[in-house]
This record gives sequence, C-alpha cells and structure tokens, in this order.
Amino acid sequence: MTTGLDRIDPAAQRRRLAAALPAERAFGAPLRRADRLRVLQINLGRLCNMRCSHCHVDAGPHQGASQMADAVVDDCLAAIDRLQPAVVDLTGGAPELHGRFRDLVRHARRRGCHVIDRCNLTVLLLPSLDDLAGWLAGQGVEIVASLPADDPGETDAQRGPGTWAASLTALRRLNQVGYGQGDPARQLTLMSNPTAALVQRLTPCDEQRWRRRLASEDILFDRLIGLTNMPIARFLDQLEAEGSTDRYLDLLQRQHNPASLCGLMCRDTLSVAADGRLHDCDFNQMLDLPLTRPATIATVTAIDLAGQAIVTGNHCYGCTAGQGSGCAGATAAQGS
Repeated sequence: MTTGLDRIDPAAQRRRLAAALPAERAFGAPLRRADRLRVLQINLGRLCNMRCSHCHVDAGPHQGASQMADAVVDDCLAAIDRLQPAVVDLTGGAPELHGRFRDLVRHARRRGCHVIDRCNLTVLLLPSLDDLAGWLAGQGVEIVASLPADDPGETDAQRGPGTWAASLTALRRLNQVGYGQGDPARQLTLMSNPTAALVQRLTPCDEQRWRRRLASEDILFDRLIGLTNMPIARFLDQLEAEGSTDRYLDLLQRQHNPASLCGLMCRDTLSVAADGRLHDCDFNQMLDLPLTRPATIATVTAIDLAGQAIVTGNHCYGCTAGQGSGCAGATAAQGS
C-alpha cells in the first residue's frame, strides 16, 4: 500500500506501474505526434474545491501553491498566437479558480479558438463565481462537466457526499443560460468514468438512459463521453489498498485495442504544466514524463512538435483499452 507521499511522487508511481506488467508490448513501433497541433491543453494548477477519490492529479483545496504563475500564463497567451491551435483546453484542478482563467478564455476566443472548460460543476456554485455560468455562455465556451454516473450513490461515493445534488443544481444553472439546448456555441458535454476498476464502455443505450435520468430532473445535455480511470495518484492509491493494481493493469493490457491508437489525444495535443513544462498528455504530465525533446511553453514551436516520438508507458493502456479513452472520449469506433 502506498503512502500519501508515494502517491504523489511521480518516480514511485512510474516504478509501480512498470512492475505491474512484464513489458509494454502492444504499441509496437513508437507512436508519433501528428504533423499539426490541434489542442493546447493548459493545466492551471491542482487547486480545486473538491477532493475526488479517483483524481489523477491529486487536486484539492490544499493545492493553492500549485497554481500557474502569471509569467507562465503570459507565455501561454503568446503560445496561442504562435502555435495557433484549433482548441484551447483549460483544466486543473478546477481551472476556474485561477485568477487569470478569464484572460486565457478571452484571448483564445479572440484568436478564433474553440475553448473547453473542464468543469467539476460544483465550482459554479461558489459565491465568488456566481456569474461564471453566464459569462462562459457569453464567451461561447464548451463545458466538459465531470459526472461519474447517472446515479446519486455512485457519484457521491467517488466525489463526496452531496456532490450529486450540487451537480444537478449547477447543471440546471447551465441550462438556464443556454447550455445543453443543442446550440454549438453553448455545448454541454458530460464526462463519465467508472466507479470501480473497470474499462469504460458507453453505448448509445447508456446515453439514452442518462438522458432519461437527467430529464427526470429537468436537465438537458448535448453529449455524453467516457474516460477510463487512469492508474495514477489517488486511483493508484486505491488500487494498491485493494491489492488490485496488477489485476487492473492486466485487464487494461488484455483489452488493448489497436483501433484506438489513431485517435489518441497525445497525437495532436500538447499538455502544458503549471510551471510551463510540456508533455504529450495530462497523464504523462502527472508522471513527470516530458516530451521526447523537452521544451517549455515559452519557446516551443509547431516545427518542434511535428512527428516527435510520444513517450509511452504501462499507464497508456488506460487510453487504449476497449473503446479507447481520452479527454475527448472514445478514440475507436464502437465495435472495434
């Protein structure tokens, strides 16, 4: 069983993940980045008003010191101009708690970028952010909202007592300002993840069930996507406590789906850490696995990224199992 220190120590996590499987055999030749960057994902820090049991970034109210410095935010603003991504994806922690969150949204929208706010929903209920839902709607920001399950008990077990009720209140607030109504400028995406050591597999029937369940609460949403829990940080800690780390990694490896590889987010996404360092994805960021050719957001160019080999490890099976999994949902066609 890991300690709290082991859980957040990237080197200790990497050693444990490497020991869980004999080798990472399934990827064959090294994966490579696409020729063009599509998504600039900026992690503004691990500060969050929640402390969820599955969190792969160890986010919580105790993480105030992890917030991105103003100088790095300025570097990100300049990088949006230089790299010209189609999408700017703001994450955390709760990215909305960063003092420069709105600066990044405004700048990206002025440059014509589609902006995503990865929102835990309950943050919208904080008195200091009372106007945020309406402001995001006015900016045309897509909300990707975390909601583990369409069940109160499962949701509260993973995210804390009262989370289900608070999330529904926040969703109604988003509906009131135009989200979830089919307007592409106010898209409301729900992101589900399993509450146990299972591979995420959503079907059209699942989505219809979600729609019926939330409609019974007078809530609408535009689409449902899923994410397999990554064996990192708190979820790895949970697996260790249950003695199921090896079994879970074996499950992910056995369900490796080669059809998921082309759609992996690491191919066209650049993950920016709060200190400005760069990674192929947010999961590699949390394991302190930088780009093959390390760089910072202050200096990186599109030429630096094109065709670069992607850093992989046993944790990557979390993205390639079953339907595939990533920040945009499934990466392989259903039935693959």
